[in-house]
Amino acid sequence: MAIRDRLSGNEAVAIAMRQIEPDVMGAFPITPSTEIPEYFSSFIADGLADTEFIAVESEHSAMSTCMGASAAGARAVTATSSAGLAYMWELLYVVASARLPVTMAVVNRALTGPININNDHSDSMGARDSGWLQIYAETNQEVYDNFIQAIPIAEAARLPIMVCQDGFITSHGVSNIDLIEDEKVKGFVGEYRPENYLLKHENPLAVGPYGTSPYYMEFKRQQAQSMKDAMPIIMDVAERFERMTGRKYGFFEEYMMDDAEVALVCIGSSAGTGKEAVDRLRAEGKKVGLIKLRVFRPFPRIPLAEAMCKVKAVAIMDKAESFSNSGGPLFNEARSSLYDLKDKPYAINYIYGLGGRDIRVEDFYDIYQDLFVIIEHDDPGDVYRYIGVRDSRFR
Repeated sequence: MAIRDRLSGNEAVAIAMRQIEPDVMGAFPITPSTEIPEYFSSFIADGLADTEFIAVESEHSAMSTCMGASAAGARAVTATSSAGLAYMWELLYVVASARLPVTMAVVNRALTGPININNDHSDSMGARDSGWLQIYAETNQEVYDNFIQAIPIAEAARLPIMVCQDGFITSHGVSNIDLIEDEKVKGFVGEYRPENYLLKHENPLAVGPYGTSPYYMEFKRQQAQSMKDAMPIIMDVAERFERMTGRKYGFFEEYMMDDAEVALVCIGSSAGTGKEAVDRLRAEGKKVGLIKLRVFRPFPRIPLAEAMCKVKAVAIMDKAESFSNSGGPLFNEARSSLYDLKDKPYAINYIYGLGGRDIRVEDFYDIYQDLFVIIEHDDPGDVYRYIGVRDSRFR
């Protein structure tokens, strides 16, 4: 039977770690992820988890620790945010190219400058092309569930994985969570038994060799293929998780999409505010819907395009700016997925929530109204927009 508790998202991740009981955690504190290693190290000190906790001098060293542990055949985890993730940058690529299934809790926080410690997705979105799987959560429950699912996903795909949640919003906000019994979690993730690893004397190998020009592209092609191959793995793990808990997960969640005329696509906790706007507008007779993307890497191009094609116009919401002059990262990938389809919706982009700027139900009202205007006039207008910013030029 599930165990009901009231926990923050950071506490939930630490409890998932305790239940999984990884071999190694390398960690360095940074707001707002600091509580995760704090809580987990206390579990280790109290004898509740048999994990080697390595307190290091920087985030670069934290990822180095995880990389070495994983290459040696251990199950390794860490947690970070913002500038901490940026400090790991070099090693993100090394870990991914070495196909080491490190699991990292990323508590999303804006990257400076100017200095800011609040939530947006600029940290993990900046790392979107590093070769890591990425899963995002709307609620504390999803943070917990995603972390448990991440372990078997990463190990089956032989890829590292980021489990992302919104800093302070879910990381420090407390809500009801249904925890899974310890023995069920351990059975679900199983024991990590890699086929090859550095300490396996029967089969000596090198990890991270120099990739000369005649071979480097083949390594990259294998990584690209492993991202594609991760898609059925993610769904298989989700199906096993649903059988264990009754909670259903996929690449994304569709909310009130069956008869919707317009819709939003968003990531993370903002989906909860968007759903409230959908409920209110539905009560007014407006046919609106919402798609909450859960898996950003691998990008679910075909199923997401099919979902967006249910409506006449869609607003794609980015909590990160690419400075590309063509919209945010989610917009560019989601919109490009529609390119080859004949009956595609109008797609516009909204940059929102940077540095923790609030996104309100009223803001979603305005966006849905913009979408109805687009289909009424059969004209998308400017597809690259801002919401909730003082400068009227971006409205």
